[in-house]
Amino acid sequence: MNFGLSEDQELLVRSVRNFVETELIPHENLVERTGSVPPELGKEIARKCRELGFYACNLPEEVGGGGLTHLEFTLVERELGRGSTGLAVYFGRPSGILMACNKQQRELYLYPAVKGEKIDALAMTEPDAGSDVRGMRSYARRDGTDWILNGTKHFISHADIADFFIVFVATGEINTHHGPKKSITAFLVDRDTRGFEIADGYQCVSHRGYQNCILRFEDCRLPADKVLGEVDRGFELANTWLYATRLTVAATCVGRARRAFELTLPHCVSRVQFGKQIGRFQGVSFKLADMITEIDAADWLTLAAAWRLDNSQPAEREIAGAKLYASEMLARVTDECIQIHGGMGLMDDLPFARFWRDARVERIWDGTSEIQRHIIGRELLRPLGG
Repeated sequence: MNFGLSEDQELLVRSVRNFVETELIPHENLVERTGSVPPELGKEIARKCRELGFYACNLPEEVGGGGLTHLEFTLVERELGRGSTGLAVYFGRPSGILMACNKQQRELYLYPAVKGEKIDALAMTEPDAGSDVRGMRSYARRDGTDWILNGTKHFISHADIADFFIVFVATGEINTHHGPKKSITAFLVDRDTRGFEIADGYQCVSHRGYQNCILRFEDCRLPADKVLGEVDRGFELANTWLYATRLTVAATCVGRARRAFELTLPHCVSRVQFGKQIGRFQGVSFKLADMITEIDAADWLTLAAAWRLDNSQPAEREIAGAKLYASEMLARVTDECIQIHGGMGLMDDLPFARFWRDARVERIWDGTSEIQRHIIGRELLRPLGG
């Protein structure tokens, strides 16, 4: 792979970083203090994103998107990671799974999402089924040509502002060599659908302003044309489109860690203790050396995994490794940044306590660290018959 960026890619990075620094970071304290993003502010961020041509940059040009490669989109996400996640959600990146829409669904969902007229949200996690997707209890049964949905989803990100939802539920059972497993189907569900309720979620220690919600379905009737993809093939659909979203987590972790490091480095020169700049003490300089090495390592793991996707090479193990390492690296780096700043590192006057809190969820969502290790181990052992 080529380790250098083209001029266009360098321009992309600079442009997104400038957007983050001018349109997101100035509002971070407001979001942190209130725990929410004012609706008008969110709309303004989305409007400016569309004007600059960034909106839906992750989707192909053929559907009106920006047509970025996986590597280029990873660079975008890395820069967005430097800012508040609650604000960055308005930097529109519709789910790539919408590419599975049929012709009619594209008119109703995909194209409006690309234009910023509608916002989508994914609904998969349940109170009793997180990483165990096939353990979900939400179920849809046929009723003539319609489907009747019942069940509950939770931890549904930005459901408070979504216009429609991509909902995964069990629709049957299949026999495998490991025994019977539930078959999964994806449905497109509009916000105002009868029998569908959106409730406030939980107060989360990480990413204030980035809301999670609880979705409840009670005899929610959907016509057959709301099925996304094929009936009973939702698990395969999710694996096809969603496992690359772990690259987003890895990339945003790298961006946030690098911002924390860049804010800490000058402090190591300006802060004087015992007559010396604290960066001259080996206890601090070694921390700096370890942090930048880990940040760079996570960065290259992430970009290398994206490069493999662009070159049609197997990348599941590499993506899992990038997500695992980058999310755990962020926890270590933010903790060390606080340690270097001492007591002030925990004060709201500086952003490090927020970075530290926000880092915690990265090892959980989009597949826990344990799930990533399982994927890596499985990919290593399978070729040997394990």
